[in-house]
Amino acid sequence: MSDAMFPPIPRPEVQTLRMSKIREVANAGLGRDDILAFWFGESDQSTPDFIREPAARALLDGRTYYTHNLGRADVRESLSTYLTGLHGTAIGVDRLAIVSSGVNAVMLASQLVISPGDRAVVLGPSWPNVPEIPKILSARVEMVTLEPAQGRWRLDLDRLMDALTPDTRMLILNSPNNPTGWMLPEADRAAILARCRQYGIWLVCDDVYERLTFDRPSAPSFLPLATLEDRIIGTNSFSKAWRMTGWRLGWMVVPPALIDGLGVLIEYNTSCAPDFIQEGAKAALDHGEPYVASVRAELIAAREQVLAGLRAIPGIEAPQPDGGFYALFRVAGCTDSVALCKELIRDVGLGLAPGAAFGPEGEGWLRWCFAARPEKNAAGLARLAGFLAR
Repeated sequence: MSDAMFPPIPRPEVQTLRMSKIREVANAGLGRDDILAFWFGESDQSTPDFIREPAARALLDGRTYYTHNLGRADVRESLSTYLTGLHGTAIGVDRLAIVSSGVNAVMLASQLVISPGDRAVVLGPSWPNVPEIPKILSARVEMVTLEPAQGRWRLDLDRLMDALTPDTRMLILNSPNNPTGWMLPEADRAAILARCRQYGIWLVCDDVYERLTFDRPSAPSFLPLATLEDRIIGTNSFSKAWRMTGWRLGWMVVPPALIDGLGVLIEYNTSCAPDFIQEGAKAALDHGEPYVASVRAELIAAREQVLAGLRAIPGIEAPQPDGGFYALFRVAGCTDSVALCKELIRDVGLGLAPGAAFGPEGEGWLRWCFAARPEKNAAGLARLAGFLAR
């Protein structure tokens, strides 16, 4: 039998995954030291010393061995204290797991509840990992599109309710949203939760940006409304609020009935999170509130700076983000965001993320990560204005 009858290719679900258009754009700027890059979702400042130093000491002390599948007991206790204080409701250790990044949390949540052929609903435009992960597991994904209206991003709640049908297995809700900065209105939580309860839909909350808000300490959460029997899974990360993107550490909040199964899944995915990395996470949880407040203050100023700069450029529409650290904007006449981003790199050394990276709902838009120092944002705005003035 010919080897050609069995070509070495991945299964169809993997072949059809979206390639990263952000990476495609970034690759166009490789090797140039004059690029002002705003394409990735991270700060231009490193993790603070009060987090780095305990982790470094733990590493130097030789704490390089396996830990518990669900995370160190003391770190889970600190996480329980943090979440209970943040949300005003008891969230016990029996519901918590420390995992290897926020995206790992979304994957684990999907593995817990999704079977081939299941239907999942996702809000778009969306961070590409969110709709693609259910597809890896052979699920069907339907997008409900956020729309700009009156200068902000809006969710048509009726459209979402219509999409949450009896055959829906899972809703993944990212708020504040990447890339739009939309934030779930507090008043909409009850209706969404009631529909999920009515049809037994799993509600997976991607809360990675919940602390990066502009008018409150934390975004509206489903955790204070959840009973221990509700089909609600919270996924989160240390990456954004504590500037720990490269640490690859996150957490999950699940119903107690899921915790044993989650521990088994973690064993078969990553086994456990590293001990010395968890030491840094514990410092973030125990001592990080003043730092998170300072990050929020910096982002508030950066949002105002970048939005004002964008709106001063003729032909740009820039809705107001309610949370996160992104401005999603569009340039009049843009129909190919990847091509425009590559032109910006080539002509003026400005690196932005194309809206097409976030699904067809994002085409024609560009994403600016404004988690940068004021002088960098100002220089980027000047380059964009100069390019569009030509």
